[in-house]
Amino acid sequence: MTLKYLITGATGGLGEQVLNYFLNHVSASEYAAASSRASNRARFEDRGIAFRHVDYDDQESLDSGLRDVDNLLFVSSNTFDNDRRDKQHWRLIDAAKRAGVKHVWYTSLAFGGFSDDSKAAVQQAHLTTERLLKESGITYTSIREGVYTEAFPVFMNWYPDSTAVTLPADGEIAYTRRAELGEATARIMLRGGYENQIVLFTAEETITAKEVVDIINETTKRAVKFEIVSPEEYVRVNSASDQGRKPRAFFEMVSTWWEDIAKGELRTTHPLMREVLGRAPTRPRDALRAILTENPDYTWHQNYRK
Repeated sequence: MTLKYLITGATGGLGEQVLNYFLNHVSASEYAAASSRASNRARFEDRGIAFRHVDYDDQESLDSGLRDVDNLLFVSSNTFDNDRRDKQHWRLIDAAKRAGVKHVWYTSLAFGGFSDDSKAAVQQAHLTTERLLKESGITYTSIREGVYTEAFPVFMNWYPDSTAVTLPADGEIAYTRRAELGEATARIMLRGGYENQIVLFTAEETITAKEVVDIINETTKRAVKFEIVSPEEYVRVNSASDQGRKPRAFFEMVSTWWEDIAKGELRTTHPLMREVLGRAPTRPRDALRAILTENPDYTWHQNYRK
């Protein structure tokens, strides 16, 4: 029996939000959740959600999991290792093509807006994946998702007891709520169209790191200082005493992110998300205030080494 929609990454942040929308708006017979762990089967089937095992590192699971699927939500791998990610993504695209998947909806990232010349290391794997999709001949839509508002701590290396935020540069970011990105992604899949296109989902305003620190201080009554230093000093200061025990290489990578952010690579906004949601996305300032009001000691999992 053909499955109309398969949602990969269903235990992750974005995939879970997409799945929640399907759960509330789509007949259970039309979709299934996928996870890299076969042991997650019960957590979905106990809720009446069909399950498929799809592990980007396991060819057998890809071949069986993508069989008879019309629309595949291809949530990008969450590894920061671009070589590994490229191999995982190539493996999935190849399996999707052989399985006859009709439309792949890929969750890309918004560095560079609509351009294909971003130098950000974090965007390189997404550009490679978009190229692989185009070359595969599969009908695809690449959804360049705005940076999650919820992920601001990892961009700033901010912790609840931080007294200072030290960065190598500053620039505008169109931070976007993850729940709204998930809803918009689900809605555009159900709407259909956008064949062989790149679309951009972002909030419609931007905010700088300095302004984020101001909101932290205003909302939580802290007195966090903000400082711009050289890239070398940024790496030295942050890697020397990082609470999350992230390696020096991580900060070397993030330093290049900020170099590109300062050039405007996360400044581009677009009205499509408003159109798809039927309402304006939450402004970054409002979203940050809400997060920190609810939990002044808010943290983000990627700020800590696994």
